[in-house]
This record gives sequence, structure tokens and C-alpha cells, in this order.
Amino acid sequence: MEIIEKNQCINAQVTTSKNDLKTGVLIVNLGTPDSPNTPDVRKYLREFLMDGRVVDIPVVFRWMLVNLIIAPFRAPKSAKIYQELWEERGSPLKFYGEDVQKMLQNELGDNFEVKLAMRYQSPSMDSVLEEFRVAGFQKIIVIPFFPQYASATTGSVYEKVMNIVGNWQIIPEIKFVNTYYDHPKFIEHFTSAARKYMSEHHFDHYIFSYHGVPERQIRKGDCTGKTCNFGSCCDTIHAMNQYCYRAQCHETTRLMAQELGLEEGTYITTFQSRLGRDPWIQPYTEDTIKRLAKEGKKNILAFSPAFVADCLETTIEVGEEYKEVFEEMGGQHWQLVESLNNSPLWVELLTDLVKKNA
Repeated sequence: MEIIEKNQCINAQVTTSKNDLKTGVLIVNLGTPDSPNTPDVRKYLREFLMDGRVVDIPVVFRWMLVNLIIAPFRAPKSAKIYQELWEERGSPLKFYGEDVQKMLQNELGDNFEVKLAMRYQSPSMDSVLEEFRVAGFQKIIVIPFFPQYASATTGSVYEKVMNIVGNWQIIPEIKFVNTYYDHPKFIEHFTSAARKYMSEHHFDHYIFSYHGVPERQIRKGDCTGKTCNFGSCCDTIHAMNQYCYRAQCHETTRLMAQELGLEEGTYITTFQSRLGRDPWIQPYTEDTIKRLAKEGKKNILAFSPAFVADCLETTIEVGEEYKEVFEEMGGQHWQLVESLNNSPLWVELLTDLVKKNA
């Protein structure tokens, strides 16, 4: 086996000059079940929730919580929701990623090889990175599909990459893209899409709903132990909170509101998808919707700028479930702004990130 591997390396050195060496571009999204059937959904939930960066409690308690409570009882309910989401091409999160992979490959050309992987399920990061290892790329650029940094998303992708390549004999140069929550192309996509709806309808309030994380995870990321107070500490981005997920979400909202010319008091940053009894970052989206409806707000334009592809959390949770809550409380018009999906602006943004790191 060692002789075969050595001959492969020698052949690669003979046939490949330095100018021919490619850069591997690994684009990574969260993941999705292989099908909307209960067994596949249960398998996905187990892998996802057993990640210590997602459910950050001791492994024994995490195993019991996930395998004895959440996966058995939540999987059948989640499967029904995934069946609503599923399209002819499969899961939107996955097929939009496949579209973007092809579009980005065409944009970058032959000096790069773009591959899509999922942090959980398929295509797995292990299999895609093994392709990169065998190809002998001189550099790998890793772009997590999470605009704002969080330990449970971007941090988990970083950790997985390092665990995999840490076993390689030869480790190439690796560049990690940390965030792009304030990238002009990112802001442009959402504001351009919003203007289309704003030209057709008058909205009296705007909700920017981001995926939630437990408050304890934000506190863990506060290296000073003094900066985070879940209040005015997120009013601006500065050296002490530049990696804070909550602060980055608020900055995304500010940039989009500024670009759209929204008046102060007509928009709000909220957080969705709570799990467990511990407090998550607030205000909660559903509670905010109820409050706004009670205050007489009738028309709301909603954004989900923590996601780059429409998925269960955007299409179903924000687009349908929150709409139903709003209308039951007396609201009249609820509109969700679509994610980047396979937008040309999204590919332009990724191209810019790759070239800056290449």
C-alpha cells in the first residue's frame, strides 16, 4: 500500500507543474435529511444534535437527550414538515447548493475546483475533503454558508475540517472565510428583493428574523467576560464583539435598514427556533409578532438573513407558521423576502470571497 501511494505521489509530481496546481473550494451548508421520511429525518437529527457545538452539554446527557427524547419523538413531526418543503429536485437547501456549485465553478474557471458538502449528512465533508487530498491541491478555501459567525455553525465547520485534515500526512494551505454578514453583495440581494415587495405593498413594520442560539453560547464567546450584556453591547461592531453572533445580526439589520431608508422604530431584529428551557437570545420572533399585532400593525415584511438558501426555517417557519400567527392575531399581510438561493449576486459574492483568499 505504501509503495502504491508513493508511486501515485511521484506520478503526480511528474505530470503536474506548479502552474497547473488547482485550489480546492469547499462550500459547506448545514445539511438536510436524505429524504423526508421519518428514518432519514431521525438520522439527520441525531447527527446534527450530537454535535457538541450545537448542543453544548456533557456528552452523556447530550446522548440521552438526543437519542431518548428528541430524535424518537421529534422525527415524525419534523418529517411531515419536510414533506411540505420537499420539491421534485429534493430539499431546496441541497439543490440550491448544487446550483451554486456549478455556477461558481463556471465563474472561477479551471484553476479552481468547487465542491459542495454538508456539515451533516450528504455529501459529507469527509468524502469531499478526501477528493481534495487525493487531488493534491496546493490550497483549500473553506466557505461556510453562514453569513454571521456562530460556534454552532461556522465554528462547527472549522472544527470538522481541522479534525479531518489533521490526519493527513501532507496538509496544504487552508483559508477559512469567517463571515460576510456585511458584504455589499449580501446586503444588495436582500434589499433589492425587498424593494420589489415594497413597490407593490405598503408595510408598517419590518422584521429581521435570525436563527437563535442559547445565551450561554454567546457568553462563552465573550473573551473579556465583561462585554456581553444582551443589550446595548450590540449597538455597534467593535474589537471586543466582532465575533459575536448577536452583534453581527444587529449589524446586518442596520446595514439593510440603512440601504432601504427605513425609519428608526419601524424595524426590529429578532431570533427564532428555541430548544430546551435555557434562555436563548432575544427578542423571540414569535413573541414580537404577537406584540406588533396587538399594537395594530397590519402589514409586515420579514427577512431571514441568517440563511443563504430557503429551507425549513425560512419557507415553513417564517414564511408560513409566523404568517399564520400574525393573521390569527389580526394581521392582514405578511411577506417573506426570499434567501439568496441561486441568485447571481450570491455567486458574485462567493467569487469575491474566493479571489480575496486565493
